[in-house]
Amino acid sequence: MGSALIRRGLFQLHSLLGLAAGLVLVVLGVTGALYSFQLELLELLNPPPTAATPDRRPLTLPEVRQRLLAPGQELSFVSSMAGEGYGLLGLAPVKGQGRGEVQLFDRYTGEVLTAPRGQGFFRLILDLHRSLALGPVGKALTGAATLILLVLCLSGLYLRWPRQVRRWRTWLTLDWRRQGRSFHWDLHAVAGTWCLLLYLLAALTGLYWSYGWYREAGERLLGAAPEPRISGVVARQDVDLDALWRSFRQETGGRVEGYGLLLPNPARKVSHPTLWYLPDDAEHVRALNRIVFDSAGRVLDHRRYREQPLGARLLLSVYALHSGEYFGLAGRVALLLASLAMPLFMVTGLWLYLDRRRKRRQARQAQSGLTPAAAGAADWLIGYASQSGQGEALAWQAASQLQAAGLSAEVVALGRLSVERLQRATRALFVVATHGDGEAPDAARGFERRLLTQAAALPGLNYGLLALGDRRYPAYCAFAQRLDTWLGGQGARPLFAPVEVDNGDAQALALWQAQLQALGAARAEAPPERPLQSWQLASVQRLNAGSPGGAVFELQLLPPPGSSWAPGDILEIAPRQRAERVAAWLSSLGLAADSVVTREGFTQTLAVALETLLLPEDQTALRGLDAQALLDTLKPLAVRQYSIASLPGERPLRLLVRQARKTDGRLGIASGWLTTALQPGDVVEARLRVHPGFRPPLDERPLILIAAGTGLAGVRPLLAARIAAGHRRNWLLFGERTAAHDDFYGTELQAWQARGELARLDRVFSRDGDGYVQDRLRAQRELLLDWLAADAVIMVCGSLPGLGRGVQATLQALLGEAEVQRLIDQDRYRRDLY
Repeated sequence: MGSALIRRGLFQLHSLLGLAAGLVLVVLGVTGALYSFQLELLELLNPPPTAATPDRRPLTLPEVRQRLLAPGQELSFVSSMAGEGYGLLGLAPVKGQGRGEVQLFDRYTGEVLTAPRGQGFFRLILDLHRSLALGPVGKALTGAATLILLVLCLSGLYLRWPRQVRRWRTWLTLDWRRQGRSFHWDLHAVAGTWCLLLYLLAALTGLYWSYGWYREAGERLLGAAPEPRISGVVARQDVDLDALWRSFRQETGGRVEGYGLLLPNPARKVSHPTLWYLPDDAEHVRALNRIVFDSAGRVLDHRRYREQPLGARLLLSVYALHSGEYFGLAGRVALLLASLAMPLFMVTGLWLYLDRRRKRRQARQAQSGLTPAAAGAADWLIGYASQSGQGEALAWQAASQLQAAGLSAEVVALGRLSVERLQRATRALFVVATHGDGEAPDAARGFERRLLTQAAALPGLNYGLLALGDRRYPAYCAFAQRLDTWLGGQGARPLFAPVEVDNGDAQALALWQAQLQALGAARAEAPPERPLQSWQLASVQRLNAGSPGGAVFELQLLPPPGSSWAPGDILEIAPRQRAERVAAWLSSLGLAADSVVTREGFTQTLAVALETLLLPEDQTALRGLDAQALLDTLKPLAVRQYSIASLPGERPLRLLVRQARKTDGRLGIASGWLTTALQPGDVVEARLRVHPGFRPPLDERPLILIAAGTGLAGVRPLLAARIAAGHRRNWLLFGERTAAHDDFYGTELQAWQARGELARLDRVFSRDGDGYVQDRLRAQRELLLDWLAADAVIMVCGSLPGLGRGVQATLQALLGEAEVQRLIDQDRYRRDLY
């Protein structure tokens, strides 16, 4: 939890600082890139008249003074460096002039370049780079922006850090096939990784000129060599340049690549003539030695670059590091490209920020309708654990009923519920589902592991429990029962006996509503379940003729007007007994099929009424009953849930249904009726159910989809929605029996892969010798780790006993149980199993 809070905080800081300083950093980046090649660009605009040749030598300092200085003019500085076609000559300012004139001259002939093209432009570029051309205020802004760049680099590195650090592809590769937010995020992150070290270098060296405290701290940290103690001040006009040049030549032996002289200048705090020169064996173009002279040209101090300690050399090379010259031409070009890339980060960062705000607005609009209570301050605490979304819906409905009665309610998923929050609560409701064979829903497993295995005194808690389950499973409502036992063991008191709901049983839900109203909640404005509607069957077609497995059919249904659903949602169908089954069952009881009975106020024949009821195999207790008594004894058939295999825009709605068979060979009630009894044009009673826990991530994260058999129906719309949103980093692992007969939607999947919309497709056919999906997943361990390092989400759809448990065991073997649980807690491992 602490790590997640730190990450969220750093993400917010990174985003806000990037927005605040983005434009300034763009100016600094572009101007820095231009200025780093100033001399090359000036020479391109103003080609030097004299080219360097082996038999030509640049002018000496006395020759420069003789040829360039007019009578009465004083020299301020001169620079004549190798590799530069022009030298720079600075004149001392005359009276009333703030800054002296700077001239470009040919290093070989001394010809002065009058009004060089581009010089004014680069003066502006330098001014913009140093202070945004705003003086002291701009200098403060550029300094702050440089500090922010440092924070952005470090926070971005933390946020970008993959869990598998050594997987370079996660760090450095960009998938050009992505679109939309996914591409912008990838571009921002991957390009940022490439530029990270260069930006850190630019920021750390740029701060040297921005803040005196930083410069002093750097000098203390790096151990700058102390300046020599040279007393006195030399006047510029008293310097003997001829003697100085002779001393310089004698001191260096003439083995130099260029030089730069700065004469005494009180404004620059230079008290003695100081000459920098580049020896012919220098490490880089800024590895300059320095000589300090007196007025007579005698050497007072000679500081050689290579003799300095590393820290001092780095300080002497601050500009070379900042411009990239320290690393030669390659370093300059790399820093140039990184600087020019700065607008990319402003544009992508702004796009991601605006897209995030838009999605937050949509989420707030979708969640509107309830006034949230402050955490820990509500009258009621409502905890829920849901696998298919029904438990969450019922929890929010209970909260709305309490709020309508003037009571506040805080709704919390069990996975996020702590002991401390439970101990502060006095009244609580729990709406919990049991998944599979007595298991907690995926998102509540952490709650069971953390809380139900420890003692926690809850003497002040009064609670009510709604348990959702399915009696077809042996461990009916087992998780809810374990929760109830634990709460009682901690001293909590039940407000009423737990209400157990078998597969959406209306009577049990009505009892729950009565209990809520007894606690003061308002009457529900709508029934917990949406009413069944009439859906017309458009077509039914077998997809796997000749398969050694059970027959699989695609059903296409025409939705009622106004119907809409989202990827991952479910269609609940009210099945019917087939007529021949009803006739055979009635025959053994000796009752007439055309006996008239009354059900829910409607008169109909017994055979028609029995089509919607559960017909027990053991008829002993039913013998001797008349038709009406028999009808009143039987329970209605539970609705069956099917994953929707299509998006709303792909109407009609599609389902994949596999025929189930009982031990005696008879077809299952629902699958047999849907695939053999119905004809196109017949009506099916059904309703849509939202499944918020199985939505695809419509963001830049990769998605790993795992399905087997008809579980493909559950993941196909997730993939289609991702593709429609421009997210292409999708991986599907699909398992069936034979490629020849069971390749459901194979043509469509191959087309998606060919267009780059499905990055990887693994189809595993067990009867062809491929093994099972979990075997392929195990074989692709390295790729799985790469994708998970990029924050991939795993979504699984299929049967619980086969695929669900097999994939779970494989992931635990590959990643460890703790990592699998962490994926569940982060909502990155989602399952829709049956």
